[in-house]
Amino acid sequence: MASRKSKRIGILTAGGDSPGLNAAIRAVGKTAIGHHDMELIGFRDGITGLVANRHVPLDGRALSGILTIGGTILGTSRDKVHKMPVDDESVDMVPTVARQYEEEGLDGLILIGGGGTAKNAMRLADAGMNVLMLPKTIDNDIAGTDTSFGFATATEIATEAIDRVHSTAHSHHRIILTEVMGHNAGWLTLAAGIAGGADVILIPEIPYTVEKVAEMITARMDRGSSFSVVAVAEGARDVHDTADYEAARLLVKAAKTPEGSRAAKAHLAHVEDTQREHSFRLARALESATGLESRVTILGYVQRGGTPCAADRLLATRIGAVAADLAAAGEYGYMVAARGEGTEPVPLAEVAGKVKLVPTDHDWVTAARKVGTSLGD
Repeated sequence: MASRKSKRIGILTAGGDSPGLNAAIRAVGKTAIGHHDMELIGFRDGITGLVANRHVPLDGRALSGILTIGGTILGTSRDKVHKMPVDDESVDMVPTVARQYEEEGLDGLILIGGGGTAKNAMRLADAGMNVLMLPKTIDNDIAGTDTSFGFATATEIATEAIDRVHSTAHSHHRIILTEVMGHNAGWLTLAAGIAGGADVILIPEIPYTVEKVAEMITARMDRGSSFSVVAVAEGARDVHDTADYEAARLLVKAAKTPEGSRAAKAHLAHVEDTQREHSFRLARALESATGLESRVTILGYVQRGGTPCAADRLLATRIGAVAADLAAAGEYGYMVAARGEGTEPVPLAEVAGKVKLVPTDHDWVTAARKVGTSLGD
């Protein structure tokens, strides 16, 4: 029997899909195999496949031609390793993964994902497994890294959409609200809004009032501009909705019993659900306040799909190659962060459970205000 290669590592993609995932898989694999004589296996469908031990070998043939492909060749899921749904129950599968890790003879695991993946990675590391994480998300909200791959492509897509609605807004003398992804972080909306020349940019970090937005649009009308383009983040809220949301979050944090926690989380989910169509409510309010027809365009999942841009391919390749080097050196327990044009290993403990939001005094916010863009406050 031929002896196995010096080291055997596993890789998976978890959470929402993001442009650049395949570029990262390719970079890890080519570096691991070609430069360190390691064996690489890929787990199917994220944490789900890791728990079920469903994996495939990733050799040169499997890695060929995937650099430009969107999505992930491995599939993905949003399962939590400590709360896997099994027969209507949530089961801690960390011990199962730890046992399979040993049985498969793995020397390490590389998880590619966002905030939820960072927490999963931390749980596996705490259980004694060698773990590395690579930061991907179009939201750009992962703590400890300058940026994440997927963000640049999504910014290009959202910017192009805002560019395109300008012409129809102008032609029909309308207000057009373009809803951009980002969960509770405003990076994507802010970047695309500035690059696309939106007249108003609304992000979660800066609660808005309908009156301030309408004031900006009315002022444009007074100057002869009979249309306006509003870039609005999916997590943006007016001051009243923000107060309700924050109060619900505080109830969750203050809950002392399992029953109280469940009730508080149910209330938070109800608040989030009632606020889900805020872009349509805002459009109706602006139409009433300004007299201009208002329309909503929700970009949704088109922001996550398709061919990754050059910047994301480059970033994913740089980070993936460094991850393979760290695995070869036996250096684990890190997220490989982007730092300027370089990289830096950041301890998982400094990343897991943290979110990077837009500071209200960030340079992008300042620049938006200086060029006359309203942020609704």
